[in-house]
Amino acid sequence: MDPSKIEPSIIAYLADGLEAGIAELKNTWKPADPAYRADFYRQAVMNLSWGYFAFFHADAEHPDWAPLWNPVYTDQPNPDDIYLYSPIRGDLTYRVSGSRGTCALVTFNTQRGWVGLVERTEMGFGRDFDDRSLETDADGNFEIIFSAQRPDGHTGNWAEITPEATAMVVRYRMVDWENERDPQLSIECLDHVPPKQRLAPAEILERIQKMSRVPLLYNQSFLAIQNRVKEVVGTNVFLQEQYPGGGLSQQVYWPAVFSLEDGEALILETEMPARRHYWNIQMNDPYFNAVEIVYRFSSINEATAKFSSDGKLRCVVSNGDPGVPNWLDAGGFHEGTIYGRWYDCDSAPTPTLKRVKLSEVREHLPSDTPVVTPEERAGLLRHRVRSAQRRRRW
Repeated sequence: MDPSKIEPSIIAYLADGLEAGIAELKNTWKPADPAYRADFYRQAVMNLSWGYFAFFHADAEHPDWAPLWNPVYTDQPNPDDIYLYSPIRGDLTYRVSGSRGTCALVTFNTQRGWVGLVERTEMGFGRDFDDRSLETDADGNFEIIFSAQRPDGHTGNWAEITPEATAMVVRYRMVDWENERDPQLSIECLDHVPPKQRLAPAEILERIQKMSRVPLLYNQSFLAIQNRVKEVVGTNVFLQEQYPGGGLSQQVYWPAVFSLEDGEALILETEMPARRHYWNIQMNDPYFNAVEIVYRFSSINEATAKFSSDGKLRCVVSNGDPGVPNWLDAGGFHEGTIYGRWYDCDSAPTPTLKRVKLSEVREHLPSDTPVVTPEERAGLLRHRVRSAQRRRRW
């Protein structure tokens, strides 16, 4: 690119990618709905802003953590997870070190490409593991070497990365948001590399153009995932899936496309695994974004769930407070997805959904189901807000 021919307006470098991203409205359930279009505009701006981190913050020779998904960048993050991203290269050697904190789990993915950054056909070669396999000291400190081959004489923690690897993603998974503490980790390249250079004009413009395509690539990936669920099982029915190349190999996902009207509720019921290292359920909007994480009861896990006296879990999905435990707030949406996860559990039950009138919810629950008063709910929400805000998010 000839620097002397730079367009006078940045719109020239952003417009094509953004317009293509918005055009993916055609693959939503209500492409003519003005509310869908407005939501899509907001989502595009969100993903465009994340694109700056992806293309300008760090590079494989000078790695650093960038926020990926969290309560701000909401393309279907697990609300219990804080996700970090760094570019890497399969022919280089990296050290990740620091403290794991006291969170429930730290997981690592290395792979070729990442959603939103490359075409779906370019992604692959994923590897993942969690920190339970790592040696740590008494204070939870550790370091891991990531490389194509174990360094000579290295006897500590080591993880193989494939020659094709371009991305590392770390999840900080917390169950008790109030009392657990997030890790503090650094990433560094151990090879001799040149200093981080000022970008040339042509490089800047090329990266801006790639950044503009992030909304498109996100929409193509995530809309395809949720639309497939609807095509296979319809609405208000769960489907079990695993996602190689970006998901976690020990995790069974169970999504459902939900549908309900004002004055209605969905009762989710499931058996629970006897041994369950981790599980949760979350609400998503019709574009695969997590429903408001901090100020809505849009997710539930072992720390927040109340189990029925028969040992089952029963949750109520609705847009109005049902006055019982385990409310999953649909956030004002009448359709979207519900996502559950079983991680390293001894079984993987498939829950059911029953559509009922909101005013008749208690008739479909065990007779000993407690009442949750408006005052109690308000107190629980304040607790959720405080706990969520104390986590690292960016």
